[in-house]
Amino acid sequence: MKITFLGATKTVTGSNFLVETAGKKFLVDCGMYQGQAEQEWENSAPFAFDVQEIDFMLLTHAHIDHSGRIPKLYNEGFRKPVYATKATCDLCSIMLPDSGHIQEMENEWKNRKRKRKGLPPEEPIYTAQDAIQCMEIFRPVSYDKIVDIDENIHVRFNDAGHMLGSSIIEVWANEQGKLTKAVFTGDLGNNDIPLLSSPTMIEDADYLVMESTYGGRLHMRNDDKAELFLDIVAETLDKGGTVVIPSFAVGRTQEILYEMNMLKAKKDDEVFRKKYETLMKANVYVDSPLATSATEVFKENMDIFDEETQKVIQSGDNPLDFPGLKFTQSVEESKALNESNEPCIIISASGMCEVGRIKHHLKHNIWNPKSTILFVGYQAPGTLGRKIVDGAEKVKIFGEEFTVKARVEYIEGYSGHADQEWLLNFVYSFIRKPKTIFLVHGEPDGQVILKQKIQGTTQIPVIIPEYGEQYELNEEVQRLGRIKGAKEHEDKYIRLEVLGRIQTLKEELEDMSQIVQEEMLTEDVCDADIEKLNNRIKELEQQIVRIVENK
Repeated sequence: MKITFLGATKTVTGSNFLVETAGKKFLVDCGMYQGQAEQEWENSAPFAFDVQEIDFMLLTHAHIDHSGRIPKLYNEGFRKPVYATKATCDLCSIMLPDSGHIQEMENEWKNRKRKRKGLPPEEPIYTAQDAIQCMEIFRPVSYDKIVDIDENIHVRFNDAGHMLGSSIIEVWANEQGKLTKAVFTGDLGNNDIPLLSSPTMIEDADYLVMESTYGGRLHMRNDDKAELFLDIVAETLDKGGTVVIPSFAVGRTQEILYEMNMLKAKKDDEVFRKKYETLMKANVYVDSPLATSATEVFKENMDIFDEETQKVIQSGDNPLDFPGLKFTQSVEESKALNESNEPCIIISASGMCEVGRIKHHLKHNIWNPKSTILFVGYQAPGTLGRKIVDGAEKVKIFGEEFTVKARVEYIEGYSGHADQEWLLNFVYSFIRKPKTIFLVHGEPDGQVILKQKIQGTTQIPVIIPEYGEQYELNEEVQRLGRIKGAKEHEDKYIRLEVLGRIQTLKEELEDMSQIVQEEMLTEDVCDADIEKLNNRIKELEQQIVRIVENK
């Protein structure tokens, strides 16, 4: 068995692995890169394999960073099966066309800029219609049942507890009488995500390809996050402000709705009751057509919810509905939310604040000290969401600069990813431990920490692969090197990263200029501090000159 790592290598997006075994070539995931410009460039870059040689694909779940380039595959002639759970197929039927629509809108904007520069127009990576058509190659499978791809390759999808339909995939391959088993975790969920079952513990594996998003961190436990959520929301509403929640349309939004519905069962003291009443008096707007459609998919797949949720459903309570919950569809309805002065809660996509209606809600609330921007999911480096979470004093939205005066909160416990503790527990749960573990889908610092933890407690060898690296999985793992073009791919990435950093530096210099003028050059700042600032700016000037002169 040979694995080539073509995405989610030392980053958290673009999951894509090529597996060659038992005379077949297949993909595990084919996701889009999300976030910085240098990452998004990779979405339009040619595939690092011959599409016509791929025999089938296994899809761990519907999130776009795992599924988003399937329409691109289809456009290039791929017509072989994509195996995924029914819920994943249902979600992809709405998420991929939505992604295609975003490609079209962004492409239209870019082409307007290209036209002004006298450049020819470019085509989008794929359209919404392309995404609709590619659904014909999806093949739904059930959890826990072994699927025979052929007489030598067998797979099983197990609940990963990350989002509706997410899977840990076991692959058995028989090559010349020798059976090898590889396990791909996809994204592993927390052990306490509302609606979802805990991740399935796998008994044995020869090799494990495991995500590591929060490999260096621990999450807040579930009870704490629910109470903190209520505190933040109630305090904001009491001030007459708006709670803006940038949320991933699929998964996180539905979990928050469930939590809000279930808060009534948490406590019965007077202080809690008062906060809960404040919450229930406010309107809760889900302002995302995709989130609205996804919520319907959740309702249609309630049979795979966890045991606790099943009991709630059997009692007659819809866990995704409560008084005051409203779904907005049209652009006019969305705009009306920002024209009203009513204290309310707005849940809107995208979760990292890069595209979609959330940017309009930020524009109307981020400057308001009465309002709160409440983050409940991972924010990738370089995104607007990450800048706000990291404490930026000013941000640009639609080209206009805004001072961040709103309260900013981040409840990490809502993350759909397992933290370090549960990633380790997943490894510890194997009865027959893997011979080698490959860490993917994580930031480098966290991956190194997790690698040290795993090796220190289990002595299992851990590899953090680079883009394009190939490994032969025999009795011992053999690194075969990097595929042709990997170096050129990396060089292009680095060049784009340099341009991205220059743009970030430009924005930070503009912010610094504003802060210096407003805070450092006032009459009450002493001369010694002004002199110290002047010297530091001189040093910065000299460093920039040295870079320009290539010294």
